[in-house]
Amino acid sequence: MARKKLKDFTSLELMLSALLLAVFIITIPVFVLAAKESLKSKDLGTSPDSAECPVLNESERINCIPDQPPTKATCDQRGCCWKPQGTISVPWCYYSKSHGYQVEGNLVNTRAGFTAQLKRLPSPSLFGNDVDSILLTAEHQTSNRFHFKLTDASKDRYEVPHEHVQSFKGNAASPLAYEVEVSPQPFSIKVKRRGNARVLLDTSIGPLLFADQFLQLSIRLPSANVYGLGEHVHRQYRHDMNWKTWPIFARDTTPNGDGTNLYGAQTFFLCLEDASGLSFGVFLMNSNAMDVVLQPTPAVTYRTTGGVLDFYVFLGNTPEQVVQEYLELIGRPAMPAYWALGFHLSRYDYESLDKMKQVVERNRAAQLPYDVQHADIDYMDKRRDFTYNPVDFKGFPEFAEELHNNGQKLVIIVDPAISNTSSPSDPYGPYDRGSDMKIWVNASDGVTPLIGEVWPGKTVFPDYTNPRCAVWWAEEFKLFHNQVKFDGIWIDMNEVSNFVDGSVSGCSTSSLNYPPFTPRVLDGYLFSKTLCMDAVQHWGKQYDVHNLYGYSMAIATAEAVKTVFPDKRSFIVTRSTFAGSGKFAAHWLGDNAATWDDLRWSIPGMLEFNLFGIPMVGPDICGYALDAPEELCRRWMQLGAFYPFSRNHNGQGYKAQDPASFGADSLLLNSSRHYLTIRYTLLPYLYTLFYRAHRWGETVARPLLHEFYGDSSTWDVHQQFLWGPGLLITPVLNEGAEKVMAYMPDAVWYDYETGGRVRWRKQKVEMELPGDKIGLHLRGGYIFPIQQPATTTVASRQNPLGLIIALDDNKEANGELFWDDGETKDTVANNVYLLCEFSVTQNRLEVKILQSTYKDPNNLVFKEIKILGTQEPKNVTVKHNNVQSQVSPNVTYDSDLQVAVITGLDLVLGEAYTVEWDLKIRDADKIDCYPDENGASAENCAARGCAWEESTSPGVPFCYFTNDLYSVSDIQYDSHGATAVLSLKSPVYANSLPSTPVNTLHLKVTYHKDEMLQFKIYDPNNSRYEVPVPLNLPGAPSSTFESRLYDVLIMNPFGIAVRRKSTGTTIWDSQLLGFTFNDMFIRISTRLPSQYIYGFGENEHTAYRRDLNWHTWGMFSRDQPPGYKKNSYGVHPYYMALEEDGSAHGVLLLNSNAMDVTFQPMPALTYRTIGGILDFYLFLGPTPELVTQQYTEMIGRPVMVPYWSLGFQLCRYGYRNDSEIASLYDEMVAAQIPYDVQYSDIDYMERQLDFTLSPNFTGFPALITRMKKDGMRVILILDPAISGNETDTYLAFERGVNDSVFIKDPTSGDILWGKVWPDLPNVVINSSLDWDSQVEQYRAYVAFPDFFRNSTTTWWKRELQELYTNPRNPEKSLKFDGMWIDMNEPSSFVNGAVPPGCKNATLNHPPYMPHLESRDRGLSSKTLCMEGEQILPDGSPVRHYDVHSLYGWSQTRPTYEAVQEVTGQRGIVITRSTFPSSGRWGGHWLGDNTAAWDQLRKSIIGMMEFSLFGISYTGADICGFFQDAEYEMCVRWMQLGAFYPFARNHNTIGTRRQDPVSWDDAFVSISRSVLQTRYTLLPYLYTLMHLAYTEGRTVVRPLLHEFVSDQVTWDIDRQFLLGPAFLVSPVLEPNARNVTAYFPRARWYDYYTGEDIKVRGEWTNLPAPLDHINLHVRGGFILPWQEPAQNTHLSRQKFVGLQVALDDNGTAEGWLFWDDGQSIDTYEKGLYYLAHFSASQNTVESHIIFNKYITDTNPLKLGYIDIWGVDSPSISNVSISVSGTIVTPKFAYIATTQVLKIEMTSENISLHNFNSLTWRSTQ
Repeated sequence: MARKKLKDFTSLELMLSALLLAVFIITIPVFVLAAKESLKSKDLGTSPDSAECPVLNESERINCIPDQPPTKATCDQRGCCWKPQGTISVPWCYYSKSHGYQVEGNLVNTRAGFTAQLKRLPSPSLFGNDVDSILLTAEHQTSNRFHFKLTDASKDRYEVPHEHVQSFKGNAASPLAYEVEVSPQPFSIKVKRRGNARVLLDTSIGPLLFADQFLQLSIRLPSANVYGLGEHVHRQYRHDMNWKTWPIFARDTTPNGDGTNLYGAQTFFLCLEDASGLSFGVFLMNSNAMDVVLQPTPAVTYRTTGGVLDFYVFLGNTPEQVVQEYLELIGRPAMPAYWALGFHLSRYDYESLDKMKQVVERNRAAQLPYDVQHADIDYMDKRRDFTYNPVDFKGFPEFAEELHNNGQKLVIIVDPAISNTSSPSDPYGPYDRGSDMKIWVNASDGVTPLIGEVWPGKTVFPDYTNPRCAVWWAEEFKLFHNQVKFDGIWIDMNEVSNFVDGSVSGCSTSSLNYPPFTPRVLDGYLFSKTLCMDAVQHWGKQYDVHNLYGYSMAIATAEAVKTVFPDKRSFIVTRSTFAGSGKFAAHWLGDNAATWDDLRWSIPGMLEFNLFGIPMVGPDICGYALDAPEELCRRWMQLGAFYPFSRNHNGQGYKAQDPASFGADSLLLNSSRHYLTIRYTLLPYLYTLFYRAHRWGETVARPLLHEFYGDSSTWDVHQQFLWGPGLLITPVLNEGAEKVMAYMPDAVWYDYETGGRVRWRKQKVEMELPGDKIGLHLRGGYIFPIQQPATTTVASRQNPLGLIIALDDNKEANGELFWDDGETKDTVANNVYLLCEFSVTQNRLEVKILQSTYKDPNNLVFKEIKILGTQEPKNVTVKHNNVQSQVSPNVTYDSDLQVAVITGLDLVLGEAYTVEWDLKIRDADKIDCYPDENGASAENCAARGCAWEESTSPGVPFCYFTNDLYSVSDIQYDSHGATAVLSLKSPVYANSLPSTPVNTLHLKVTYHKDEMLQFKIYDPNNSRYEVPVPLNLPGAPSSTFESRLYDVLIMNPFGIAVRRKSTGTTIWDSQLLGFTFNDMFIRISTRLPSQYIYGFGENEHTAYRRDLNWHTWGMFSRDQPPGYKKNSYGVHPYYMALEEDGSAHGVLLLNSNAMDVTFQPMPALTYRTIGGILDFYLFLGPTPELVTQQYTEMIGRPVMVPYWSLGFQLCRYGYRNDSEIASLYDEMVAAQIPYDVQYSDIDYMERQLDFTLSPNFTGFPALITRMKKDGMRVILILDPAISGNETDTYLAFERGVNDSVFIKDPTSGDILWGKVWPDLPNVVINSSLDWDSQVEQYRAYVAFPDFFRNSTTTWWKRELQELYTNPRNPEKSLKFDGMWIDMNEPSSFVNGAVPPGCKNATLNHPPYMPHLESRDRGLSSKTLCMEGEQILPDGSPVRHYDVHSLYGWSQTRPTYEAVQEVTGQRGIVITRSTFPSSGRWGGHWLGDNTAAWDQLRKSIIGMMEFSLFGISYTGADICGFFQDAEYEMCVRWMQLGAFYPFARNHNTIGTRRQDPVSWDDAFVSISRSVLQTRYTLLPYLYTLMHLAYTEGRTVVRPLLHEFVSDQVTWDIDRQFLLGPAFLVSPVLEPNARNVTAYFPRARWYDYYTGEDIKVRGEWTNLPAPLDHINLHVRGGFILPWQEPAQNTHLSRQKFVGLQVALDDNGTAEGWLFWDDGQSIDTYEKGLYYLAHFSASQNTVESHIIFNKYITDTNPLKLGYIDIWGVDSPSISNVSISVSGTIVTPKFAYIATTQVLKIEMTSENISLHNFNSLTWRSTQ
């Protein structure tokens, strides 16, 4: 209703106002001076003894001077402690230990609890009339409710005569959730939670004070999560605990943000203890004026002016449970009439009934859902209750009937103030009859009615606490209803409001009107704008009962309703409330204003009144005061459609704001209609929520924290709210905003309007909400009853019903519907209602009837079911009483939104039904149930319980899963992870899958780091093989909830979901059918977040991105040259995925058994492995480069290679003798082709025996010496297979046998013999025979070292040592620098073993044979028998079946260690077979490729994949291994290979030579040129290798790693980057003299010219003559380089330079790492130089990060700096700062190319002394 208009002031009033102002002006300086004087006092101690003044943290002080500005004098007078410090909000004067009470005697047990006598401690009195003896009464009223009361032991005092709360008559409850401790001196009381011993309430923080008119108790709290207390405007829902004082005293004033006391008195607060949800509430039953002080301890202090201290403490496991406990005490909310949940329209002063009708009619015409019209006081005659204006509102009774005829209701306002103007000529019956009954509030004499002034003029005030008054009140309503058939009652002004202070005759000066302590109420005195405090009511003095006026009026009005509407609920809405008012009335938040602040503040207010048990609450939509701007009103109507009490109301004189007033086609009206239609659709759900509030005390408008208390992000959300548990409302609350930062808690959420699932979960999101939208989201797991809407509830209640089923992660949902006639009184108490329970699980909706004592006359049926988050339903059947109904439901399905609508139903309301459906599985979603080798048939498919459906689409499985095999239970989450138990549902179908099912599994999720987690599924009852690869994992999980990048959810049916918090993207979702865990067959599938998946190997892939269109790739290490779909040398069950927004993550399955992975277009992938466990690791990035860094941090960073290993390398299988190698070397030197490493393949060995030297290579040791003297390096090959057929001494074998190093048969203990390269001794080989015959006749039996064994490591190192330094034949010593380990899959030329072969058929041809090359021949094809036994370092035996793919991995580390131990230098190992972490010790070449163009192209893909796998030192055999290389192809391969990290030209025996000097002069020239370019860039490449080693950065880098925001790069695999800055665009097709290259958005320079190519974000065609490879440098980077030479030994002595490629801002940066290039662990030992270079504002600077390598005596000479992109017409000057000295070098600048070249070769500058270079432009 309206605020009272300002009146004209009298002269006396103006004089008094001026006097008051003067007093105010004088007081302020006095206060300031007093404070200053206090601060000047030298004695900063305290008046009480120091022992009595505890040293307290500021936050723990309880204010001893709450009533006035603090001074030391006052503090001393009160016996308190003075310590001014901190801000003024911190008490300067606080209580000493001498204040309070002590317990006298012992506690006395009573039937309900205990009592205690308290005696006041000697101390000064603050406000006089202290009570010396206090009685403490404590009652254990329920297990969760504790009551304690402090009263005057010697006399009665006023206590609240509450309608619902009665004296406790029962015995103490047991068991108790709490325990109580009483401390005797000073007295304090503690309430502790029994379950965890947490102290919930502790009054020892401050003294108990109990005087006649000042009572105080302070409570220390365990948490600052405090909610409640009122009524005020709280700007946020969670209280600010930073010294806030909230006065509680009912007052008619305008709600604003200044913290004043408002209409009601609510002393309850709720405290959320922690993320467990444990909560408690505190309620003070006291109706006197009070302050409640919140301080950061955290603590709360109640200071009240009378009554008693009557506290209740409520314990709950959740916040919602605490509210239920509280409302059980004070009274649960009334059940509203159904129509009251419709939309209400109102305003103050329509001026006339005609204008009110116009508003009604225009909103009806607009088809606005609209149930209730309110009439404010303008309908009255002279503003008098129970009258209507006979002129302006003539026809008011007929108007009420017209509303009813249209299905609408009328609510009238009634104020308490009754005009006392009545005369025989103009009688006013209500006053006359009330006077006769003596029911008015009386003045202090208790006899004379107190006279005030309100709307009608002079008034009296009904005393609703008087039983006679309620009778009078009911009769007046009855009489008026006989005239006007109103439907509901709006009671206003009941604080009680008075337009004069106290009374028309003023108030006495008694201590009631002027108490010694006055809380911080508005205006500073209690009778302001209300009654005198000594006025008398039936319940007591106004001083005590003032806050109960509105409460008592609501009770009396509820009694009146019983008279007027004996069988109906009606509707009451009240402005003033007290605890328990919700039992009788609704509440609106008062006379707000049309401001955005008021819009925002409405949500905390609404949520608080749900705490207070008044869920039917809402503010005046669009604001009461001020003109409402269209945008504000539109946003408010959107929000207001979801207030429990939804009413648009505004004040006198302001422009109309009913929706239709904005225009028939206005955005506001359309938006209002839309959202009110949604409200009406959801009214069955809302009505059910009110039933639960009425029956159980649940909230309706619910804070997010009540549902998601485990998520601290919800604890202070106050700009969103829920309807019950399931509907999330996100309004727009700021002017001009069309985006909202919202929080989406941890659940599945569906957009209400589309039904589509949103990706957000447990994250803040920016929600797009244009002008006509509000955020509405349905929570998965809930079923929402709905009804076809209409413009009134009378009409809508006759319409068909429906259900919205929002499925959760487990594809389940639950809900209920309460239904009655919507208006009859006490239907719940009288059991005249329907209660339906809905549940969905496993594609089955159960409709159960829990209460069926009401039959709706409209014969309502459920016509439609909408299912959100489902696959397409089919075969829908309906059963009624277990009999199938003859209905033919229709299904419409939106596959994009995953929304199904089932129509054609007729489920009668109140009857039980079952609706079942099957799911139509899209081809793309089918999980293959029969991937077995022998193929599927309908019969064997059925045996597995799977569905058979043939498809014409290639790749789609005919046999697919429709049911899951495992269920989940005992899901537990904690701060470090989660656990669960998986149980096999039935072994029937699982037994038909390969091998034996495991019945019980454990799942363990570990949140290792903020960006990395692990989940592991294993058999808890039987030890199974786990991969013995050491990982760098934290000793204990280090992640925190706040900073973790992910959330994890374990779902039932079984699935694990991992979600990126920042975007809501689910990056792993294994809730797909088909999860299997059998002994030798394990399968798990996961949905993928996008189509962009990279990795898995080692296989030849035709593209870098995986094709998800039904492709299966096997992984099992095998000697298999690259070929499509063939599993090759290594195993890397790791992939990186891009999400739709470009975020990246990585996934590793740490499992070394044979496996395959199938990709399908869902998108999804399925892992199938034949042993071990499932051990997954996820890396959250979020950039591709970060993913790789995180992955390599766990598996181990890539090895730091020696500098020389970055040089060019030559090899072939088939050198006939050392002379051939010598000739090749000499030719290469003569041709001046840079070249660092010469290899020898197995040719150097005698009969291919490791650790021997062929007679044809007797000169090889000398050649090695000669080459190394020239700066060259040599790498030798070793295969693992050791011959066992030697007739002469062969120490490698003999010592191996003695040391038991070979893999053996586990049963016999005999060596498992195979055959590989070693020939038998003393045989002549007939090379004309076929291969198999040669193997059979000429190859020796070989044994395979078990590199897991400690003894093997020792043996192997000794053999390498003696190869390097031969102790028996020193002349045969081979001074290798690195080792090339080949054939280590391990490869064998026989399948399994020599005859009789393998013994264990199950292991060698397991029940499930993955999709591998030679699948039909089993796992032992071209390798060892799977039963072979190996021994781990700890002595544990393992089967080769499990560790086969680790063979090369296990060989790499001891080989690397041996190379370093033998040579004393860093060395390098090149291995063919790899596994995750192999890169820690070795590089890799891509195997025995073919001299073909497609292999040239695929080498880029392979290199990029091994970059992902953490093996940076990678390359392919340049020009191909098999077949003769063709000239052009070899040219192009030499050009590309020059930029492999591992650049080796290698081919096989019997093919033509392909080394550079074997071709023509042109080839030599091309090779020389491109290798000189490589050598020039080696400092940059070496630095990249260092960054890979120290940080895990990639060297060969896909473009998407640097330009992930550019989706074009996501598919580029014909170009690559070296590091971030060097782009290689090779020619990959024959006869091409152009290449089409993509340049992402950056500045790019031609490497050869330094010119900006001026191409960005587009493809371009580049010329590529045969002698040219296109190379480009990215602007913004500085590349270190060095003059090239014949080899790195020579080039490292040359001048270095810097290529500075400026970006658009004229800046660039780069790094250089430098050491001796060959020593071991130079980084760890600090023997290196590391510098960061930067360019900005015409200056290049050097920033040395670390240097203990480059010195004046060991310089690295700086000779050149080239600067590209210098935007200047000319350069006038270049200067260099060297160790503080300025040098002026030579320079040349070409303005057309913008290239500045500086030469300083003559300046003798070592790089470590270089400080900066500056150039100046001529403008």
